[in-house]
Amino acid sequence: MDYYQASPQYAVTIGLPMKSGISGALLATVPNKGAIACYSPALDSIGNPVAGLAFIKTLSQNLQLSIFS
Repeated sequence: MDYYQASPQYAVTIGLPMKSGISGALLATVPNKGAIACYSPALDSIGNPVAGLAFIKTLSQNLQLSIFS
């Protein structure tokens, strides 16, 4: 499975449109509010930044940023 196949899973669990790269960069957009960018070089087995995903997920949940809420 690559990132593009995992994108729907991340969209549902995190609730924000995101794009990551194998560099460890991650950019999430919060519609009508702004964007969140982060960098974490440790990647999972399909090339996504592990800490970046955890950070965006926690931030999204704590601030209720999900587009599905």
